[in-house]
Amino acid sequence: MGNLFSCQCSGDAVLDRIIRCLSDKGYIPNLKKNLRALEREMEDLRAIKDEVQNKVAREETRHQQRLKAVQVWLDRVDSIDIKCKDLLSIGPVELQKLCLCGLCSKNVFSSYKYGKRVFLLLEEVRTLNSEGKFDEVAQPPPRSEFEERPTQHTIGHEEMLAKTWNRLMEDGVGIMGLHGMGGVGKTTLFKKIHNKFDEIPGTFDVVIWIVVSQGATTSKLQEDIAQKLLLCGDEWKNKNECDKAAKLHTVLKGKRFVLMLDDIWEEVDLEAIGIPFPTRENGCKVAFTTRSREVCGRMGDHEPMQVKCLKQDEAWELFKTKVGDNTLTRDPGIVKLARKVTEKCGGLPLALNIIGKAMASKNTVQEWEHAINVLTKSAAEFSDIKNKILPVLKFSYDSLGDQQLQSCFLYCALFPEDHQIPIKDLIHLWICEGFLGEYQVIKEVYNKGYAMLGTIIRANLITEVGTAVVVMHDVVREMALWIASEFGKQKDNFVVQADVGLVEIPKVKDWGAVRRMSLMENEIEEIRCSSKCCELTTLFLQGNRLKNFSGEFLQSMQKLVVLDLSKNYDLSELPEQISELVSLQFLDLSETCIEQLPVGLQELKKLTHLNLHSTKKLCSISGISTWLLSLKWLSLVKSNVHGDVSLFRELKLLKNLQELDITVSAELSLEHILSGDQRLANCVIALEIIDFQEKPLDLSSLKRIENLTVLTVESSHVSEINNPTIPCFTNLSYMEINKCHSMKDLTWLLFAPNLVTLLIRDSREVEEILNKEKATNFKGITPFLKLEYLIVKNLPKLESICGTPLPFPVLRRIGVLDCPKLRKLPLNATSVPLLDEFGISMYHPKQINELEWKDEDTKNRFLPSINRGLAIF
Repeated sequence: MGNLFSCQCSGDAVLDRIIRCLSDKGYIPNLKKNLRALEREMEDLRAIKDEVQNKVAREETRHQQRLKAVQVWLDRVDSIDIKCKDLLSIGPVELQKLCLCGLCSKNVFSSYKYGKRVFLLLEEVRTLNSEGKFDEVAQPPPRSEFEERPTQHTIGHEEMLAKTWNRLMEDGVGIMGLHGMGGVGKTTLFKKIHNKFDEIPGTFDVVIWIVVSQGATTSKLQEDIAQKLLLCGDEWKNKNECDKAAKLHTVLKGKRFVLMLDDIWEEVDLEAIGIPFPTRENGCKVAFTTRSREVCGRMGDHEPMQVKCLKQDEAWELFKTKVGDNTLTRDPGIVKLARKVTEKCGGLPLALNIIGKAMASKNTVQEWEHAINVLTKSAAEFSDIKNKILPVLKFSYDSLGDQQLQSCFLYCALFPEDHQIPIKDLIHLWICEGFLGEYQVIKEVYNKGYAMLGTIIRANLITEVGTAVVVMHDVVREMALWIASEFGKQKDNFVVQADVGLVEIPKVKDWGAVRRMSLMENEIEEIRCSSKCCELTTLFLQGNRLKNFSGEFLQSMQKLVVLDLSKNYDLSELPEQISELVSLQFLDLSETCIEQLPVGLQELKKLTHLNLHSTKKLCSISGISTWLLSLKWLSLVKSNVHGDVSLFRELKLLKNLQELDITVSAELSLEHILSGDQRLANCVIALEIIDFQEKPLDLSSLKRIENLTVLTVESSHVSEINNPTIPCFTNLSYMEINKCHSMKDLTWLLFAPNLVTLLIRDSREVEEILNKEKATNFKGITPFLKLEYLIVKNLPKLESICGTPLPFPVLRRIGVLDCPKLRKLPLNATSVPLLDEFGISMYHPKQINELEWKDEDTKNRFLPSINRGLAIF
């Protein structure tokens, strides 16, 4: 009975449910109609979605930000689209289950559930269709977390601002460094870059400015960044350095950030701080300023932007604004003097600002003349320079750290203002002064010297001009002199009065305190001072008018290491007391009129460097092999000591000799080098060959002189080099051809890959430098990749330098004089990337007008460079 009753109840309930399914909302009877409606409504919804997305895309190109409601609607459309496709895909199967003309189903419960899903989705699609009619789809983005940096109006660097901003905004640039000497305006420029982010609101989520300075720790940088990100609560303070890095990384990983680090002195470990590495994908940026180019490389920017001093006209405009028109117009003479003061500042904004303000109240010509006098003789004594300029620059000196590096840097201040210091000469001096330590192989100590100089250059304490010369900025030089004099307390330590018009030795309060003295490039004719210079180690007297040199002046100089008497053209002899210079290691007598070496030279047992370059009246160096046993470097180029049997006998006996510069004027002399002692051949660094007329000179025979870097050939008959089997001029950096009338081309220079300077003059048969047909035999060689100076002079038949344009990646100057047939220069629109440092010297207007350029772009690029800057002849 119970089971029967149960079955009856159960059957009634099922029947009741079936009736409800068939009647409730018509899920089953209306299934077919609802499916068709869902398809149509979904098609309409997709069309509306496309319209909205296109509208959003247009607004976003205008830096607008899409509304959140629009994004929510789009996300819902995408979600429903997926559901709709799934539901419609099984529609045919569900329709086959219908029976009784679609009023019922073979599987009522399954069809009911499906019909209900279709009905509900159709309602949702219709709702989305009605909601998709947006009046606005985007709005201006919220402003970034940004605080404008206050910065004063400046003059100059506008072009630099545009360049740095454009580079920082490049997609592929994640890290960018700005480097330059102290006081050049890096921070001011950096602030302007920072403030430009306010012009592109919404592009970055946060712009963080941090002043780093010397000695900044990872922890300190984390704290500074955390403050900008409002993370400095109790939870943050209780974290250790590692956890703080993780927190910063988590926060910044979700942002498109810009991190600006001002004034870094060493590599900043971004990972240790917690900074996600900027990439093209995340669009983040890290920018920084530093005084060291080396730091830029360590940070990952291998092509950093250098902030340079202002150009002359920009410097004058800035100086005028600081002095004021009231002062400058007070007297016509003041403007002329003000320009001289501006020149003393060397385009350094820090100096222009401070000195300009100091001069703003000087209303008389006399005050301005006094200012120039002080700036010339001892700039550290000028108002505010000692307190406001030199200490700022001194940070760069301190950052060198190493005492030897600092000594090398200070040594450069011995040279006059704006003096171009030959790098190799400077390193010779450093070697003899002991700055580079003990050495056995001179090439190894050269490499150390170049490395140390590179560190000083990258610290922006000295400027490289090409690869052979450096220059010290005037204000940096004043800082060096200030430091060398123990900050002005011991002025007699470093007595430097170079190129100031002296006619006699200056008065020195305490000669016993003098350690280094530079009186070079003055008008001194005689030295009769008998003062005791017992501590003197360095004496520069080059470039004077010395005729008489008192031996008494030398007697107390037992510690003298360096003596430079070069370019005293009337100096014909040295006093016997030179024998007293028992510590002397460097003696330069080049371009003097000495006729013989003094007997006292035999006492100079420590002498390692002897320069007799261009001693036209010196005919013999007999005896030096027994006197100068320590000699390592000897220059005889352009002296009257030409190679002969007796000379080479002397040279072979100099067992410590490692570098030799020599002139040969006879075939036998050259043969002594080429077939004689290989050790002597390896010593030859600079070679001048003159007056080879009877027998042609085969330059390919010079391949035995493996270390040859300087080659001059004059008044010689040179045979053509035919297909040299090996590159025989690998180390050659300077090449001069003069009065060689047998040469028609110099295609063999393809085998001088390291050539820096090429000078060809007074050779009447030269028609081209590189012959195109000959050059085709040596495919794969791109000539002149390191060439900086190309000078051609008085070549009446010269028609071509090269048949095709060349890249010239480091070329600084082309000089053309008296070459009437030369119409084309080997340039195109992509040649010479360093255009700011490039110039063409060509003085005849007719030849300039007759130049044939490869195309209009090439002409527009290089025509402004003609006769720009200093003359080369």
